Amino acid sequence: MSIDNARRYTREHTMAVTLQRSLLPRNLPEQSALDVAYRYLPAQAGVGGDWFDVLPLSGTRVALVVGDVVGHGLHAAATMGRLRTAVHNFSALDLPPDELLGLLDELVGRVDQDEATQDGSATVTGATCLYAIYDPVSRICTVARAGHPMPAVVRPDGSVEFPDVPAGPPLGLGGLPFETAELQLAEGSQLVLYTDGLIEDRERDIDVGLELLRAALSRADRSPDDTCQAVLDALLPARPSDDIALIVARTRALRADRIADWQVPPEPAAVAEMRSAVTRQLTEWGLDELAFTTELILSELVTNAIRYGSGPIHVRVLWDRSLICEVSDNSSTSPHLRYAASTDEGGRGLFLVAQLTERWGTRYTPDGKVIWAEQPLSRAG
Repeated sequence: MSIDNARRYTREHTMAVTLQRSLLPRNLPEQSALDVAYRYLPAQAGVGGDWFDVLPLSGTRVALVVGDVVGHGLHAAATMGRLRTAVHNFSALDLPPDELLGLLDELVGRVDQDEATQDGSATVTGATCLYAIYDPVSRICTVARAGHPMPAVVRPDGSVEFPDVPAGPPLGLGGLPFETAELQLAEGSQLVLYTDGLIEDRERDIDVGLELLRAALSRADRSPDDTCQAVLDALLPARPSDDIALIVARTRALRADRIADWQVPPEPAAVAEMRSAVTRQLTEWGLDELAFTTELILSELVTNAIRYGSGPIHVRVLWDRSLICEVSDNSSTSPHLRYAASTDEGGRGLFLVAQLTERWGTRYTPDGKVIWAEQPLSRAG
């Protein structure tokens, strides 16, 4: 009997490890805002539900997420996969961190209600998550957390701080809002995210773990990969009783000479002036071959803002891994792509934008919305 139990445990443990590793990111996506390194170590006693991700967003921004599902085994690994997929889908909506965690909280509550009426399996409630968005233009990182350990920031001079980010309740409890904190990060700062298995252990409490983490991080001019290794060397127990996920992200800034912006009067005549200004800017950047398509894209987006938007109209062009055009106004109404009939006089503009760009979309701000479009730089090569 004991041999059969051992074989069954080994088989389930192997399946859980395989499932978990298949659900974690194998390669990090290409982006320019952060230099990222990570480590993931499964527990010796049984696979848990730790997970992490790096998600490029519009406007050169990047989201970092790390989470921890309660429990061990196949159920924890499968639940982790569900939450990771949900965050991928919610991030496509370009929501602020507190709103994204609110949606994730509702999802966990619904999952628990559905599963409670079935086989009595373990609940998801109690899972934790931290979601952060870094903007290399403003160098601001917006963070919210749901019961998750606080992040650490290593300044360029090697000083370490644990910023005061409101903890928020774990996922699934419902009824309580999440709050965000804004961190101003100098270029070259390191943002360190982790799960509780790194700082908590049976032989030490969390305060001791945090001080060990602070000491391990207190050094300047170290690469994210070296920082990951230094942290594990200092804190990793001989036999980890819980999974450990660790992300170290060193910030970069988009240079000021790669950013151009203009205020546009809400008048039809301003469209032609906008086209001329953008063409001059692209010539200065050596991107003349993108001038024609960029003129068409901005003409459509600015015209839409003049016709259907409200308040000041702002145009921003970013030269990063792609050429990004953004048009913002104070309206919260988003345009929708549609197929125009042959007898329609209009309605083809956004279809044209979709054909000329690699991707495009809308993100909402406290003051209105931003319509953005990205073109690959290969056209200019």
